[in-house]
Amino acid sequence: MTNYWNSYLFVLVFLALGIALPAAALTIGRWLRPHNPYREKLTPYESGVEPFGDAHVRYNARYYLFALLFVVFDVEILFLYPWAVGFHELGLFGLVEALIFMAMLVIGLVYAWRKKVLEWN
Repeated sequence: MTNYWNSYLFVLVFLALGIALPAAALTIGRWLRPHNPYREKLTPYESGVEPFGDAHVRYNARYYLFALLFVVFDVEILFLYPWAVGFHELGLFGLVEALIFMAMLVIGLVYAWRKKVLEWN
């Protein structure tokens, strides 16, 4: 029974350190940094040019969709790394599974292409 609680002890210590260390770093940083705000310091910096106009600009939703597709496909390709590492042990089963996975990626890409998500105009 003691060994059972020891495994949870490591998780609790890790969780406590994960909360305490960033909190301590931010608190100590707040104590040590200089704090002297004034008008010029609080204005946004635009490469030496005085800011003008409204800061809120509308972007086309296609840019967000394009970025989202990139992230999705990029992360999904990372799933092929464990397959590549264990390729020799997986054999034919691993090859078939990887081909199914890649076929699903291609289907998603074709779907996005047909919906014209990949076009900038």
